[in-house]
Amino acid sequence: MAFVIALAGKGGTGKTSFSALAIRYLVQTGRVPVLAVDADANSSLNEVLGVNVHTTVGRLREESLAAVKSGVVRPGGMSMEELFDYQIQQSIIEARGFDLIVMGRPEGAGCYCAANNIIRKYLDKLTDSYPYMVIDNEAGLEHLSRKTTNSVDVLIIMSDASVRGIRTAKRIHDLIGELGLEIRKNILVINRAKDNEREELRLAAEGFGLPVAGFIPHDESISIFDLHGTPVFALPEDSDSVRAVSDIMASLFR
Repeated sequence: MAFVIALAGKGGTGKTSFSALAIRYLVQTGRVPVLAVDADANSSLNEVLGVNVHTTVGRLREESLAAVKSGVVRPGGMSMEELFDYQIQQSIIEARGFDLIVMGRPEGAGCYCAANNIIRKYLDKLTDSYPYMVIDNEAGLEHLSRKTTNSVDVLIIMSDASVRGIRTAKRIHDLIGELGLEIRKNILVINRAKDNEREELRLAAEGFGLPVAGFIPHDESISIFDLHGTPVFALPEDSDSVRAVSDIMASLFR
């Protein structure tokens, strides 16, 4: 059964960059193979990891629905569930030390709930094949209310360096309890925090009942990498972000 780490938080808090650096830490410390899951409809985890995507769960869902409607004969007499299981396995992108599966979004009209149900079902199956899993969720609270994120060992709630961001983190924290999600531990990480802001932000978070697990400083190298389309996964070892994320990740296994 995989040790599952999931990311949550409002948009722009750095969830995807943190996910990439968390995966990097797991790979570098020998905790492999890692399954990376891009569960954001606006998929970009592959870009910060430096890998190409050939298909998504959303696209496979649309193709499967189209096949059902058109009455296409499935190979080998496969059931639709067997065919989709096969397609999911083929959609996994293999990289050095980690594999990636991308949720994507439906190509046509229709409820996104079906794609969420699909990825939840197959993530449950895939947890038996990987010792570690990192899930980069979409922004906001919807993925929690739909229970896309469930049976998680550590939920990392990301906030920017603002009281508004910490309030959002508090709402996510409260929603976990209201929905009865199977999340064993949740921690708060504050991104792009200046040294002179940290104590005030820590006090604000503790006022909401949210102890801060770590701060990530503003890192100009990430902005430069983003500007040139260079994967964050390739940041140098002495990068402030790499060191901060490594410290936070290391604390999860103490």
